[in-house]
Amino acid sequence: MSELRFNELRGEEVVYAVERQERTLHPTPEECPLCPGSSEIPRESFEIAVFENRFPAFSYPNGASEVVVYTDRHEGSFGELPVERAEALMWVWRDRYRELGARSDVEYVLIFENRGAQVGATLHHPHGQIYGYPFVPPVPAAERRADLRRGGCVPCGLIERELSERDRLILSGEATVAFVPWAARWPYEVHVALVPHRPSLLECSAAELRDLAGTLQRVARGYDALWRMPMPYMMAAHQAPTDGGGGGHLHVEFYPPLRASDRVKWLASGEQAGGTFSVDVLPERAAEELRAAVARAG
Repeated sequence: MSELRFNELRGEEVVYAVERQERTLHPTPEECPLCPGSSEIPRESFEIAVFENRFPAFSYPNGASEVVVYTDRHEGSFGELPVERAEALMWVWRDRYRELGARSDVEYVLIFENRGAQVGATLHHPHGQIYGYPFVPPVPAAERRADLRRGGCVPCGLIERELSERDRLILSGEATVAFVPWAARWPYEVHVALVPHRPSLLECSAAELRDLAGTLQRVARGYDALWRMPMPYMMAAHQAPTDGGGGGHLHVEFYPPLRASDRVKWLASGEQAGGTFSVDVLPERAAEELRAAVARAG
């Protein structure tokens, strides 16, 4: 059972989940808990598997923690999934957002993936996670305040700007757009957003979910093509909080921790103590490189 403590100085919750200290760390393929026939998934094969995390950050009646396994193959990545599997994953995300968000102990559903040891992934098998927070975390709370401050949907305005200026645009689909944001905090940060206003996955049509899957995969493959190596990243879907307070515009943010193939963008004193990011690559330059990488990757 995790414990919440409120940091009065920063005005934010801190989660203590001490059981996670013992979670499985980089097992061999033979010992992988996400492969078919393992203790977590006792089946001979599967397409997509969802189960409660054995080492949860949150658990009922104070939230939820789930694992979403993309494939029964130990090797691979989100970007390399078959097209139909990536599309099916969007429906799984949608279902889990709906079911967890309907619970009285969940006020925000965060769907995310940590890829690579550089961002703390402890299992190599392609998978993501879902946290059902018993409160609205600081980032979505700030996004909600931004809407109130600007008197409308801020992501809608940002998308309009990127489509107009185009120098940070990476690619666009029928209903989605991928771009490096004007004030990116990570050197190769990318946002993938629905162009029509959609608060969450629940409001998306089947065609929009298909387009979202395709754009996300193209960005992921582009990252790998950028320096011809598997790119570590954090990927998180931002959606409307489920506390009934409104707000939100569906978009997915990628945060790769590298500023070059052999250089990490550390969150050092200026970021941690001052709260202000210092970035080594201009968004326009990053977008230019990523456009070329996405084109190479196909």
